[in-house]
Amino acid sequence: MFAEFFKIQCFRYFCFQIELIMKELAGKHALVCGSTQGIGLASAMLMASRGAKITLIARNEGKLKEALGQLDDSEGQEHDYLVADFSQPDSLLETLKGYVSGGAQPDILINNTGGPKGGPIKDAETSEFIAAFNQHLICNHILVQNLYPGMKEKGGGRIINVISTSVKQPLNNLGVSNTIRGAVANWSKTLANELGAFNITVNNVLPGATNTGRLQSIAEAKAGKTNDSVEDVFAGMAAQSPMQRIAEPEEVAEAIAFLASDRASYINGINVPVDGGRTKSL
Repeated sequence: MFAEFFKIQCFRYFCFQIELIMKELAGKHALVCGSTQGIGLASAMLMASRGAKITLIARNEGKLKEALGQLDDSEGQEHDYLVADFSQPDSLLETLKGYVSGGAQPDILINNTGGPKGGPIKDAETSEFIAAFNQHLICNHILVQNLYPGMKEKGGGRIINVISTSVKQPLNNLGVSNTIRGAVANWSKTLANELGAFNITVNNVLPGATNTGRLQSIAEAKAGKTNDSVEDVFAGMAAQSPMQRIAEPEEVAEAIAFLASDRASYINGINVPVDGGRTKSL
């Protein structure tokens, strides 16, 4: 009799904990960059399903409107979007100034931008480095400078940068990306040291090969050079992971949503690979 009662109570407790997790971001406001596709959209959808109000930000207004319609609003959230092109940092700055002056104070910032084109570093033009630096580090910095005062005023916040496993292990044929991603990771660690005192955590999520439009483009480019099929290129990418497959965007989004939650309140200044174990370093 007691054993049966104990099982029922355990099941109820388990259900209660699951319910808490499913709505753990209720009352939070997240600004998600690059959120019309791939990891950005998956993250926005997941956090909305857990109760967060979402502000999408990307350059294509039509796609932003489509993405907005996919967000869960069962907690009464009023989601919105901003149109901004990260190849134009000055324009992004003006957009953010207007947004913040209007009273917006996101608790969570997800920095996420499509990576630079591939190619050997020895062949890269200096203009490619400058463009990638602006698109990634400078735009990330603009976002943080405009949003962290509001987080500080509210007593805390979360900044999560979606970068790449190249932060730990440079990837072949992605010379510009390897360089800029490393710069963003060091910027992030420095920021974590400075903002931790305000209960604002700064962490990096490092996706491995993930089933996104960018990976499709990389695979197509490689297939064109090697005369392999795109399917063969994908199979080769999958074989590099101990799990023998490519990640789905939703799997990366789970790590992002966790770091955005109160459950990650004492996790700060780290890199979290989500790559199925592909990265060889610890």
